[in-house]
Parts: sequence; structure tokens; C-alpha cells
Amino acid sequence: MSEPPPARLPAGLRLPFDPLLALAAIGLMAASLVTLQASTSTDVPGDPYFYVTRQAVFFVVGTLVAIVLSRIDYSRLRELKYGIYGLMIAGLLLVAIFGGDTRGSRRAIQLPFFEVQASELGKVLLIAALAAFVVDRSRRLGERDTTARLVLVAMIPAIFVMSSDLGSGLVYIAILFAVLFVAGVSWRHFAGLLTLAAVSITLVLVAAPALGVTVLESYQVERLTSFLEPSSVAGDAGYQQNQSRIAIGSGQKTGRGERATQSPLNFLPEDRTDFAFAVVGERWGFAGAGLVLSLYALLVWRGLRILTVAKNLYGALIAGGIVAMLLFQVFINVGMNVGIMPITGIPLPLLSYGGSSVLSTLLAIGLLQSIYAQGRFAAATKRRSLPF
Repeated sequence: MSEPPPARLPAGLRLPFDPLLALAAIGLMAASLVTLQASTSTDVPGDPYFYVTRQAVFFVVGTLVAIVLSRIDYSRLRELKYGIYGLMIAGLLLVAIFGGDTRGSRRAIQLPFFEVQASELGKVLLIAALAAFVVDRSRRLGERDTTARLVLVAMIPAIFVMSSDLGSGLVYIAILFAVLFVAGVSWRHFAGLLTLAAVSITLVLVAAPALGVTVLESYQVERLTSFLEPSSVAGDAGYQQNQSRIAIGSGQKTGRGERATQSPLNFLPEDRTDFAFAVVGERWGFAGAGLVLSLYALLVWRGLRILTVAKNLYGALIAGGIVAMLLFQVFINVGMNVGIMPITGIPLPLLSYGGSSVLSTLLAIGLLQSIYAQGRFAAATKRRSLPF
């Protein structure tokens, strides 16, 4: 008896991808180029498109990599979990050894064309590796030993990153909590982890300084606390948030357009990275900021939708980790721009300038598209195999 022919996708699914997810990513990339042109046209004398051109190159390279990744079965990554985890740790070690000093910390390795931030690419690598470790112990998720091991897997790189990049380290922790939540870890374990986190924060910000022990540098403490009363903080952190709030507030409903002053006159610091959202608020007002936030909402929604159609637990865990990574970065970055969150140096995905951030975000979107494609394929195959 001959074997039945392999299941084929319907004509409309032969090149499956989530069009709304792609639309959100393309819209944010276009917004990034427009924003960079508005904020950096005078930064490099004689080359008003310097940052725009470089960002466009990052987008093209990242998009090509995302397309290739979307055509590969993401489940294969599970078999490479130790190599992926080792690559992440090796990247962080290389930055610690060979990275250049930036404001007293080592965050990146300088290459001829751009800086490689291992902490940015490590976010996606952590998601892929951690999700695989969870699947391997999926039958023992109710045990405290399992939760402890998974926490250790994520906290090793998180603590390593926090020593030089506090914001990225916090993203690693957000990824950990999201993956554990999607996996269905007991709420008692979450309660214990949250209690441990509260105790750790108290020790770092209160108890250790009182005893004369320095855990965080003075500028890091200033960044974490300046948002409470930015006007009373004399340092850079208070100044940055004041200027960001002025820029966003002056944009009102439709923005100031060419009459914008905060970014063109260099009152707004880091206007192409940390405070790109403030440029949008000043130039295009509530309308422009609302459009950007709507694109992020679409991105997160599609990520959650893809989580529900994943063909297996591994795909659902990866999708959950990616959604947490994106949502946490958007929430913290926009929050620090409007003055309700501390300044942590977290970039705004696909809007802030930076090759490593762009590549890591597009890698994540490529993984989401792969999960979507494999989920659609599995669903189509199942329907064809039903006897009725």
C-alpha cells in the first residue's frame, strides 16, 4: 500500500507570513527614518543623511535575516540550546574584555561600521535558549528545583549585563518572568520571586549605601530616582527628563513641525536613541505619538496572537518571551520620555538609532513569523488528515 502524499498548504498559505506583523514593523522602520532625518540632519556637517543612511542599511540587513529566519522551522533551535546559550555568554565576555569604555561602562565592541552590543543580541538568544530549557523540564514545572534552575539560567547573563547596562539587564528579567508565566509556573513561585526581587532592590538602594557598600554607581542611582522629582535633580538625568517633557508637551495635538526647537537646538540629549519618542512628540504632536504607539500595539497584539497559534510549547514560549521583550522596552522607554519611569538607557524598538537594537528586534520578528508559518502549516496538515 503506497503512502499518502505529503500534506500541502493551500495556495494562499504557500508563503505564509503575518501581514499585520509585517505592516507594524515596516511602519515603525519608516517612522524611524523620518524621525532621524528630523533630529540629526545637522549633527554631521556636510552629510545630513548620515544617520538615516546607516539606519536604512541596518533595516535592510535585519529584514533579510528576518526573512531567512522566517523560512526555517524554529523548532530546530531547541536542539542547539547549549550552543545558543554559550554564544550569548561568550558575546558578553568578549564585550567585557575587548569592549570600549562609554561613560564608565563597557557595552559594545567597536567595529569599522557599527558597534556590536552583545547585550542586545543576547535578549533573543536568551529567549531561544531559556524556552528550550523550559520544554526539557515541562513535566517538572511544579517543582521549586525546576524554577530555581530556570531562574539561574536567566540571572547569570542578567547580572552580568547589569554591571554595565542596567536597562538591558532588566529586559532579561522581564523575559524570564514572561517565559515562566507562559509555561504555567505556580503562582507561589512567582510570589517568592517577587519577594526576592523586592528584598534585593531594598538592599541595593537602601541598606547597602547606608552601610557604606557601593553596589550601583552614583550616576545609576541618579537615573533610577530622578524621575520622582526631575526638576530638583541637578545632574544629567533630571535635565534629560525635563527637556524631554518640554519637547513632548510643546508638540500639543499636531506638533510644531519645522518650528521645533528642543532637538534642532540640541536642548534634547540623545535625541536619536533614548529620547527619539520625544522628537516624535515635538515634531508631530499627539497625532504622531499616537500613530507610533498604535504601531507598537499592533506589533504586540500580533505577537500575542501568534503565541496562541504556535504548533508546540516551544513556539509559545518564544513568542511570549519576544512579546515581553518588546512590550517592556516600549513601556520603559516611553515612560522615561514622559517622566513616569526612570532613565535606564533602554532603546525604543525599531525607532531608536542603533544597529544591534535593530538587528535583535528584526531577529525576534523573524522568529515570530516562523512560529506563525509553522503554526499555519500544522493546522492545515491536521485539517487534511481528518477523516471528515
